[in-house]
Amino acid sequence: MASLDRNKWLLLGSSLGVLGLLVTAAVREHVLLEWRQVQAEVRLDGQPVPVHLRQVVNPALGVADRCVSCHVSMAPGEQSATGPAQSAHPNVVHDPGEFGCTACHGGQGRATLAADAHGTVHFWPEPMLPVRSTEAGCGTCHATAGVPRRDVLDQWATTFERLDCRACHRVDGRGGLLRPDGGGLEGPDLSRVGLTGFRADWHEAHLTRAAQETSRPWLQAWRPVPDADRAVVERYLSTRVAMPALVAAKATFLSSGCLGCHKLSGVGGDDGVDLTRAGEKDPGRADFTEVPGERTLDNWFDQHVRTPAAVVVGSQMPALRLTDRDVSDLTLFTLSLRRRDVPGSYLPRDRMRVARFSEREFASDGATLFGAFCTGCHGRDGLGLRAAGVATFPSVANPDFLAAAPDQLVSETIRRGRPGRRMRAWGDGSAGIREQDIPAIVAYLRQLAGTPESVDTKPARWVQGDRTAGAVLYERTCAGCHGPRGEGLDAPALNNPVLLTAATDTFFVDTITRGRRGTGMVAFAESSPTHPTLTPADIESVVTFIRSWGVQP
Repeated sequence: MASLDRNKWLLLGSSLGVLGLLVTAAVREHVLLEWRQVQAEVRLDGQPVPVHLRQVVNPALGVADRCVSCHVSMAPGEQSATGPAQSAHPNVVHDPGEFGCTACHGGQGRATLAADAHGTVHFWPEPMLPVRSTEAGCGTCHATAGVPRRDVLDQWATTFERLDCRACHRVDGRGGLLRPDGGGLEGPDLSRVGLTGFRADWHEAHLTRAAQETSRPWLQAWRPVPDADRAVVERYLSTRVAMPALVAAKATFLSSGCLGCHKLSGVGGDDGVDLTRAGEKDPGRADFTEVPGERTLDNWFDQHVRTPAAVVVGSQMPALRLTDRDVSDLTLFTLSLRRRDVPGSYLPRDRMRVARFSEREFASDGATLFGAFCTGCHGRDGLGLRAAGVATFPSVANPDFLAAAPDQLVSETIRRGRPGRRMRAWGDGSAGIREQDIPAIVAYLRQLAGTPESVDTKPARWVQGDRTAGAVLYERTCAGCHGPRGEGLDAPALNNPVLLTAATDTFFVDTITRGRRGTGMVAFAESSPTHPTLTPADIESVVTFIRSWGVQP
C-alpha cells in the first residue's frame, strides 16, 4: 500500500512537472518571444498592430525573411509604424517588400530570434553586415562599371562641386536645398542617374531653359559648362548608382594595385587568392588568433589589410602604406565581393553588362589601369616599393629610367613580363589588360615622371666592348646588387630574356653612365670616393658582358 501511494505521488509530481513545462513553453512561445514583445509595443496610426509572425517571401529569389516580425515598419503597408526598433526603410532603388532583407543585409532570414536572425550565433556562415558596411550588400548583385581610381573620382566630384551643380541638384543626400537668396531646389535628384540614365543633350537643354528663365537659380548658379568639364560631369554622373560609399571603396581598390596579384571576376594576377567571392568568407573558419578586437569578418579584413603577414602566417602580401580611409574602403569593398544567382528578370543591367558583354568594372584610362594593376608593387607614384622579406620593386616612373628607356622597352616589359620575377606577362590576354591598354599605361608613366620619350638614332646593338674586361668590372662594381649571374639581389635582374631582347645598348650605356636618382644605382661615369669611375670604354665592356648572357639577335 505504501509503495502504491508513493507511485501515485510520483505520477502526480511528474504530471505537474510536465504540465509546468508545457505552460512554460506555451508562455515562451506566445508571450515571451522577442518579436511578440516588440510587436506588443508597436503602434500603427495610434492603434496596436496585430501580433503575428510577419515575413517577406519571394520564391524567385529564394527569400523567406521574417526580419519584419521585429522591424514591422519595414513591412509592406506598415512603414508608418512606431515603437521600439521601428524606422521606415530608407528610400532605395529596390522595394524591400519584394526583395526582403537578407538578399542585401545577410543574416538568417527564417530565424525568429534576434541573435539567430542577425547571424551572430556560432556556425552560421552568413552573418548580417554591420551598419557601417551596409552598402557592401549591393555587391551581391551589382557590378558598377567604369569606376576610376580614387584620386580621379575625387577630381570628378570636385569638378561637379566647382560648377555648383548642387545648387539645384541633390546627389547622395547633399545639395538641392533652398538658399538664403532664394536659389536652389530646382532640378531632380541625380543620385541614381548611373542606373536610370540621363539626357545626352542635357547641356543644350540647360542652355535653352536658361535663356527663358528669370528665377535666381538660373541667373546665379547656372553657367555654360566648358566641353572638358562637361565630359567630366557626365563620367561622374555615370558612377552615381545610389551606393556612393561602395563606389568610393571600389575606386580605392582600383588605386591600390590589388589586381596585380589577385583575380576579380577573371581579371588580375595569379600570385594571390581569387577575390571574386571573398566577401562570402565564413567567419567561423577564419583564424582570429592574431586579430585584436571583435571576431567579425569586417574586423578580420581590416586587420589583414593593415598587417597581412601577422594575420595570415606566410602571407606574401606586403604591408601597404595605407591611410585609415584606405583601409576602411578596402574592407568595405572586400565585404562586397559576394555573388547571388538571380533570375534574368532580376539581374541588374550593370552585372549583365559585365558578365555577359565583357564590359569592364573599371575605367580604361592609363591612371586607373596603372592604379589597378601596378601600384601594389610599383607604388602609387610609380617610384617602387620596398617591403620586408620580398625583393625591392623597381621604380618604373623614375625620370632617369624613362629618359633612357624607349616606349618599346616599357611596352614589351608590360606585354611579356619578366620571367622568373613577380612581373607577369600582362599581354597574354588572360589577366584583363588589353593590347590597346599598354600605350595608355606607358603614357601615364611618362606623365608621372614628366619625361618624354628620347629619340635614339643608333642601332639597337652597337656596343663593341671587351667581354673579358667587362666580366671583371661587373664582378667588382655590379654583382653586389644585381647578382653574380645577373639574377638580381637588391636590384633588378639583368640576366632576363625579356630585358636582354627588348633593351637597346643605348639604354644600358645611359643607365650605367647616369645612374638612377633615388635608387642605389649610382652614376658610374662620375668620380666618387664610394665607387670606381668607369670610362666610356669600360661601360661598353660591361654592356658586352651583360649581353653575353642572352642570345644575340
